[in-house]
Amino acid sequence: MPVPQRRTLARRLEGVDDFRTPSADLEQYLTPAEVAAHVCHLAALQGDLARETVVDLGTGTGMLAIGAALCDADRVVGIDVDEDALALARGNARSVLSEHAVDSDSNASPSKRPPIEWIRGDVTRHPLAVDDATVLSNPPFGAQRGNRHADRDFLETTRSIAATSYTIHNEGSQEFVESYANDTGGTVTHAFRATFSLSNRLQFHTEETRTLEAEVFRIEWDSTAVDPTSNTMS
Repeated sequence: MPVPQRRTLARRLEGVDDFRTPSADLEQYLTPAEVAAHVCHLAALQGDLARETVVDLGTGTGMLAIGAALCDADRVVGIDVDEDALALARGNARSVLSEHAVDSDSNASPSKRPPIEWIRGDVTRHPLAVDDATVLSNPPFGAQRGNRHADRDFLETTRSIAATSYTIHNEGSQEFVESYANDTGGTVTHAFRATFSLSNRLQFHTEETRTLEAEVFRIEWDSTAVDPTSNTMS
């Protein structure tokens, strides 16, 4: 199947609904459709989705998982600790993917599209038995006190299950991400900036909308690299 145009992908992902009552502690917010489309489009062009297992760590609304499914990933798994988020993601997938099946110009039968698997679990204690997945993830930026270094926890899980990953981080994270990758057998192959325009959804937000600058990294992981935190091969 040809890779969907980025603009087409973004338009379809605009059908993903936001959290009704987002959790500040979990830093829940909607990944913008344009950002998700950029990530998934690049991943598809790089050959990281077709015939691959794709894992969306901290799936939230399901945006990245649904984007991967729209690009015909072979198997898509979305994992999140919040059951309400998973319920929202399931509903978003049903809505967006069924609409795509009607409008699709793909030769693939909608009935042959594999359903997204939704798993409730802590990303740091996941039940996934895989080591060559493509990981897509928009982890917490660590803005809340209890989430400091949360993106590092997500990267640690990512390197244990992924051959390739696409992760979204707060502005100014490039030095940290590149250093972590270099220390753990990863290579950053692509990096680009992304802008998040977020609506005021939490009580402590004082502006109607706010803009966050983010950075996206594609990393290729070497499964034979030595884990610096242990004496074994990872």
